[in-house]
Amino acid sequence: MKAVGTLGVVLALISAVPVWAAPERYLLQAEASRVAFSAPSDGQPITGTFPIRSASVVIDVEKPARSQIDVTLNVAGVKASSLLAAEAMRGESVLATRRFPEARFVSESVRGDPSAVEVGGQLTLRGVTRPVVLRGRILRQSGAAEDDFSRLTVALRGQVSRSAFGADGWAGMVGDVITLDILARIQRAGG
Repeated sequence: MKAVGTLGVVLALISAVPVWAAPERYLLQAEASRVAFSAPSDGQPITGTFPIRSASVVIDVEKPARSQIDVTLNVAGVKASSLLAAEAMRGESVLATRRFPEARFVSESVRGDPSAVEVGGQLTLRGVTRPVVLRGRILRQSGAAEDDFSRLTVALRGQVSRSAFGADGWAGMVGDVITLDILARIQRAGG
């Protein structure tokens, strides 16, 4: 009898200890997500998108530092504001998509909180890997209850130097700094 009573007290104490949410795996809702870019050029900026080939996303909303992102883009499938710009981007002097059809971003650090997050990681483009920092927010999707983290929107923005990756073609017509604008809608795996 006494053993059962002691066990009951121990179980009650354990259940009273707060349980921290573990990092959760999320699936990308590709049809509602995008990786957009903007490049300064003579006249009007060149804008477009890259299709997302795959994504592995782990988010911890209580401790964002335990989050991880690994995204692969199909750069050969680039769509740009003009067909001429898209073809030029696929060419050997810019993205060299015949040799390097994909780009990959792997996070190394996540800082801040969901309302102001900074994601540092490595971007591999044209076979060259360089550090990149993206800043943004992690939000519950519209209409979700305050404690419902089953569907999230990750909005990130950052800039890269295309010449740092050897993508320096058309330098007289297109600027070096490319702005990335990422909107990822994700859903908790199994939920």
